[in-house]
Amino acid sequence: MSYVRTFLPWIVFAVVPSAQWQWGALAALLVAMAIVAQQRRTGVGFDALIMETGSAFFFAVLAAVAFADPDSAAHAYSAALSSATLALIAGASLLMGKPFTLGIAKRTTPPEVWKLKPFIRVNVVITAVWTAAFAVTAGALAVLAHAGHGHSTTATLVQVLGFVVPVLFTVRYVAAAQAKAAVTG
Repeated sequence: MSYVRTFLPWIVFAVVPSAQWQWGALAALLVAMAIVAQQRRTGVGFDALIMETGSAFFFAVLAAVAFADPDSAAHAYSAALSSATLALIAGASLLMGKPFTLGIAKRTTPPEVWKLKPFIRVNVVITAVWTAAFAVTAGALAVLAHAGHGHSTTATLVQVLGFVVPVLFTVRYVAAAQAKAAVTG
């Protein structure tokens, strides 16, 4: 559920019809802000809200651009820009030594595990995979947008795969890490 909450603004933006992209960006911004506010009220620190906060900033800028000029060239590349932004946020979280998946994992993991090297390593690997998936997705979507297919069925498939592949990896990798930890004690 945590991953769905984390990426809910992006899902909202993706399901709003392309012709109303400014409203999709505004809706995504409102959802991102609501998630950050709700999580902060429950005591979650900003260090655990890296993706959510970055999402709010992105959608604030995109909504401003979209409302200022609904025919902006950014529209054709909005999906590619979205994935590129996700890659930048995820990659920056790695560079800062705070993989964005740590914040998600900490919500379901006991505090005594948070500082253990295997726990941190698992989250570094998972965040690296998400970063790579977002970057590859951004590249593929940019190529499709450049070819005039930015809002095609193929682009939608690329976007879906850009989330499904890292989700499947995350589920399997966490299960394997937990199994290994159970064996090694």
